[in-house]
Amino acid sequence: MKVAAIQHDIAWEDAPATHAHVRPLIEQAAAAGARLIVLSEMFATGFSMDPARIAEEPGGESERFLGETAAELGVWLVGSVAQWAGAESAADPGPGTDPAVQRRAQNVAILAGPDGQRHRYAKIHPFSFAGEHERYEAGTEFLTVDVEGLRVTVFICYDLRFADEFWSRAEDTDLYVVPANWPEARREHWMTLLRARAIENQAYVLGCNRVGLAGRAEPLAHTGDSAIIDPLGRPLAEASRIEAVLVADVDPDEVAAVRKRFPFLPDRRRPSAAPSTADHTNHAAPAGHPAPTGEAAPADLGRA
Repeated sequence: MKVAAIQHDIAWEDAPATHAHVRPLIEQAAAAGARLIVLSEMFATGFSMDPARIAEEPGGESERFLGETAAELGVWLVGSVAQWAGAESAADPGPGTDPAVQRRAQNVAILAGPDGQRHRYAKIHPFSFAGEHERYEAGTEFLTVDVEGLRVTVFICYDLRFADEFWSRAEDTDLYVVPANWPEARREHWMTLLRARAIENQAYVLGCNRVGLAGRAEPLAHTGDSAIIDPLGRPLAEASRIEAVLVADVDPDEVAAVRKRFPFLPDRRRPSAAPSTADHTNHAAPAGHPAPTGEAAPADLGRA
C-alpha cells in the first residue's frame, strides 16, 4: 500500500484558510496512489493553547473537511483537531454550571475513511512543557485500525517520547502514524525518536510534521523533517524545511518477515516481569497529568 505524509504550513488559527491550502496537496498524494494520507497535528489551526478560539464540536468543520475529502477522493485521511470533549461545548456549557469546568477540549486525531468511517484517538500525553495539559484533557484509549489489511496505530506528537505506549501496541501494529507540531529547536529529538520507534517495534513509522511559523507574538519555527521509515529503521521518504508530499510503499508482509528474521519482540520484558527495586514508592502521576519527563521547562515553550 502507498501511504503519504503531507508536510504543510498552517494558517494560524484559521481553519478555512488551511483547509483550502492543504486540499491540493491531499489531491496530489491521492493522484500518486496513496491510500492513507496523513496531515499534521492540529492541522487546520496550528498548535494553539486557546481552545476557546479554535476547538470545534465533534463533527465540526475540520472533521467534516477530513471526512468529505476522504470520501470524495476515495482515501483514508488522518489529521488532528482540537475538539470539545463530551456533549458540552464552549458555546453551551449547560445551565447552572461553571463554564471553566465544562469547557474541556481534547487534541483528537481523526482517521476518516472513504466509506464514511470515522475513528478517533485523543492524545494520551498532552505536552505539559507548554501547558497543553492545562487546556486539553488527556485521552485514555489507544487506536489501532485495519486499513485495507494494514494495521495502523495512531499517536500524536509528544506521545513519541513515551516508548512504552508504542511497545504496548507493537504486536498488533504494522504502521504507526504520528502527526506532529514539533519545533526546530528539538528537531534532532524528533528524527531520532521516529527511527527508534521503528527499530525497536520492527514496524513502519510515518511521522508528519508541519513547516513554517506558529503563533503571533513570538512565532515558533518548524522545519518539518517528516519521514516514512521502514521496520529496520531506514527512511523511505523524508523532507525538511519546505512543503512536500512524501509517498512510500509499506507492506505488512515485510513487517512479518522482519520480525521472523529478527525475533526480538518475544524477548521484551512484560511489566509484570520487571525486576524489583529498592524504592517501592508509588510515583504515579495525578489523573489527567502526564508523569514528569525529567526535562526542565525554560522560557522556550515550543512543542514536544
